Amino acid sequence: MTTADSIQQFFTERVPKAWFDGDPAVLVDDDEILCVGTLPAGAPTVDEFRETTREARMSIAAEAEPRFQRRVSWGVVRDGQTTLFTSQSTPVMTRLRFHERAVLDTLVRGGVARSRSEALAWCVKLVGRHQAEWLGELREAVGGVDSVRREGPTLL
Repeated sequence: MTTADSIQQFFTERVPKAWFDGDPAVLVDDDEILCVGTLPAGAPTVDEFRETTREARMSIAAEAEPRFQRRVSWGVVRDGQTTLFTSQSTPVMTRLRFHERAVLDTLVRGGVARSRSEALAWCVKLVGRHQAEWLGELREAVGGVDSVRREGPTLL
């Protein structure tokens, strides 16, 4: 089983130390691996960094993608500003009842979003922004459940 720790270790070992201040942050979900590093002081511009590292980044991604069965995306932080070079936009299916659809339709009619899909993405971003602390606690709790499951008995 692939864990976030093993994926982090893979990138820590392969990403050249000169690229970033410290190890890159590696975020993982079921679809994507996002590797983001902080550019050191005096580093090239974000665009220059992107161009000069493209071949090496693509080589690392080509090794990681079949190994971890996820797409690899890249980004950098410079002067506190995060720039993602690539990031997957993954469709999700959901069933919404009348009142839930009405919320999305109101956002579309109000010009906040161009479609229900964009309105739903807007809602998810809003929850993420305003409930970040609670979501962090929930992620930590789920991590604890995962840990207990791994340490528990198996049927095989």
